[in-house]
Amino acid sequence: MIQYNPKEWFGLIFKFHKSDTFRQMFGVLLVFAIFCSTVVFLELRYEDMYVFSNTIQIHSLLGFVIGLLLVFRTNSAYDRWWEGRKLWGALVNNSRNFAIKIHAILPASEKESRNLYKVLIPNYVFAMKEHLREGVKLEELEDNQFISHQKLAKANHIPNLIASRMYQCLHELYQNKAISGDQLITIDRELNAITDIIGACERIKNTPIPFSYNLFLKKFIFAYTLTLPFGLAYDLHYWTIPICTFILYIFGSLELLAEEIEDPFGTDTNDLNTQGISETIKSNVKEILEDNRS
Repeated sequence: MIQYNPKEWFGLIFKFHKSDTFRQMFGVLLVFAIFCSTVVFLELRYEDMYVFSNTIQIHSLLGFVIGLLLVFRTNSAYDRWWEGRKLWGALVNNSRNFAIKIHAILPASEKESRNLYKVLIPNYVFAMKEHLREGVKLEELEDNQFISHQKLAKANHIPNLIASRMYQCLHELYQNKAISGDQLITIDRELNAITDIIGACERIKNTPIPFSYNLFLKKFIFAYTLTLPFGLAYDLHYWTIPICTFILYIFGSLELLAEEIEDPFGTDTNDLNTQGISETIKSNVKEILEDNRS
């Protein structure tokens, strides 16, 4: 995710980055400009082709419809992005609360259990981060005696395996009377919340916008922009070329941006900074669970 100053208005106008839509669409825009040039040349050369001049009224009506569709598309994509950010914000809070309660409730004699949570809570977060991408990177997880990397490598859902081990430790503490039933319920709420968060993130990732809607919108943009030069050439002549190309750039950019942010857990420029959030959680949890009690 790019960190920037939103107040640098003019600086942002002339800023380019690797996910800039103009770079992604440059080839398409070039081909489309050539197509527009051909249409305008033929219409100006053969005046009997002006039969298409009245289509601009149709394009005006369809432009309003396609605008509404694109607004819905971008809003739905941004809602997914923002919901993902709220879930990761909740993950930060729940991880801190989980660690704070473990630190406050566990007796000083339970050093092994304290170390277990000091390692497994950050490991869960890093495993969750990559689980929502292409697969967990075991090298990012701290090696420990509680769950070996060999066992993790065999699991289909590594975050669930780590959560199960934390639940197991919590149950053992209760059975050994290291914590009371009320304390168990108090800690269990935070662990439940963490597992609920990954389920909500999986819902966002695994439920894209309906295929038929996505396909229809792309076809609509293609048909609209492809026929637009025929309606504008009669009045605008060669100005039709840059105007139509710019319209395609606007419509295409909105669709590309929506595609990028509707899955906010990846590694694209506009995706969430889950790497930074994971490192923050790891630092906070380790600081909280350091055995610094006298």
